[in-house]
Amino acid sequence: MKLRHILLATTLLFTPAHAFAESVTMVPPPAIDQPVSAKTETIVLAGGCFWGVQGVYQHMKGVTSAVSGYSGGKKDTANYELVSNGDTGHAEAVEVTFDPKVVSLGKVLQVYFSVAHNPTELNRQGPDTGTQYRSAIFTTTADQQKMAKAYIDQIDKAKVYSDPIVTQVSSLEAFYPAEAYHQDYATINPTQPYIVYNDLPKIENLSKIFPQDYRKKPVLVSDAKPTN
Repeated sequence: MKLRHILLATTLLFTPAHAFAESVTMVPPPAIDQPVSAKTETIVLAGGCFWGVQGVYQHMKGVTSAVSGYSGGKKDTANYELVSNGDTGHAEAVEVTFDPKVVSLGKVLQVYFSVAHNPTELNRQGPDTGTQYRSAIFTTTADQQKMAKAYIDQIDKAKVYSDPIVTQVSSLEAFYPAEAYHQDYATINPTQPYIVYNDLPKIENLSKIFPQDYRKKPVLVSDAKPTN
């Protein structure tokens, strides 16, 4: 199925993003945050279509890179056409690299559970259904995994959501960047109906709920300097 999101009603083109930004759950910060122990840190987050998750983190202070891609399956199936079938094991995911001196892992996860997606939806997110849209955290260190699991337990016990968190937590085996046309998608296509309805509200919620962590100018994949 090709760019399934374009099928939404074209009337949404003229609807301001704030009209859809009212429903959001503010999750409390983790009881115990991770101490600063590295110059840079990476975690891979899946929460529905990667366009919106990437857009949120590209607007977050301290994030130095947010790349859309695939995790959970094999290298030879890490492409959009196959992943869209829902049987590759992959989830649409975003590789988030951040400076822990500027933004903590706890804050990255708080934004993930509060505005980047709804962590109580099983194998779906909004209009998108299938295991490729599951809620999942792929950790790169044992400390990340321990903290993510503890945070989920904290949120569930506090009954922040009426339904339990379904987010899966596992060690990252591999991350495969998505095709170039998926990168920076929310920034490049701000009037596309799917973006207007589903993703711009997430970015607006970041600016309203976490104003101290929001930056207006996103860090884009296209701005990254190639390495030799």
